[in-house]
Amino acid sequence: MKSFISIGLFVLVGLITAILIGFPPNMSKPLPFDAEQTGLKDRIVIKFSHVVAENTPKGLAAERFAKLVRERLSDRVEVQVYPNGILYSDKHELDALSRGDIQMVAPSFSNLTNAFPSWGVLDLPFAFPSQQAVDEALQGEIGEQLLAELTDANMAGISFWHNGFKQMTSAQRPLIHPSDFTGQTFRILPSKVVEEQFHALGAQTAMMPFTEVYRSVVNGDVEGQENTISNIYSKRIYQVQRYMTISNHGYLGYTVIVNQSFWEGLPADIRSELEQILAETAQWNRGLAQQLNHEQLDEIKKSGIVNIHQLSAEERDEWIKALAQVYIQMEQEIGAPLLAQIKELGQKYDAYRY
Repeated sequence: MKSFISIGLFVLVGLITAILIGFPPNMSKPLPFDAEQTGLKDRIVIKFSHVVAENTPKGLAAERFAKLVRERLSDRVEVQVYPNGILYSDKHELDALSRGDIQMVAPSFSNLTNAFPSWGVLDLPFAFPSQQAVDEALQGEIGEQLLAELTDANMAGISFWHNGFKQMTSAQRPLIHPSDFTGQTFRILPSKVVEEQFHALGAQTAMMPFTEVYRSVVNGDVEGQENTISNIYSKRIYQVQRYMTISNHGYLGYTVIVNQSFWEGLPADIRSELEQILAETAQWNRGLAQQLNHEQLDEIKKSGIVNIHQLSAEERDEWIKALAQVYIQMEQEIGAPLLAQIKELGQKYDAYRY
């Protein structure tokens, strides 16, 4: 018994000695300097929320923007990217931005039309005969007018990003003539113009966030949808839709928007650098979008899963004639002057006249 007590006392004394020896002689000596932690509490954080996959034109542009900011402003600004609707769906992200819960979003043009009806001008069917026409619209007077409207909601539009032209898909039958749309229900973004477009084709519509499209198609809640090749590919929509028509009937682009109060509160030099980085990212995104849509269309073709039809000139004429009424129906909502500008732009690039 005594031996056990002696051993216990010996171990206890040893532990106390080790602890005492382990303490530094000067307890007031400062901790080692860690340069990486310096200034973290003062770093400006930009939460960038979006709803598409990381391997899409918008997803990759958001990551590139964050990377360039990290390289040039690492000690002052951090961009946190939240893809796939992790933080907010496209239904709620604008409200979150306006409140200041997030600082940056990049919604599609269609997702702005509920709050700003004139943005529907960019959704008009066959408004843009080429990428060059899109560029002129966004970089010219039309783009300036649309961006100016955002300031009324504590938002500032900084840049335009691209995805590409939209195509039609269906699980039911090929979409070659306008009559082929009759009786089908198509998922759409919350755009009155897009809604009227499908109604003009004899179809029904169901508005829903992009994150719900795949499940809705699988469940049979909708028969079809419209989207760019990169979105059809990245969300595997082509695997559950038997038919796709290369129609190029509309354009899907994005507006990079920031909370205005947050943006105006940034130091001038930081804001200037961020604007430069966004401009560089937009230029990079334009080329990437075209490349991805081209490569991923090839991948869809190779899969052999979906039947792909390219509209002929005669078939496109049919669609255009069927959709001409949309321009008339939407004139009041969009505004006659803006509608006239988009028509004039289309005529400049030999678009079909309405």
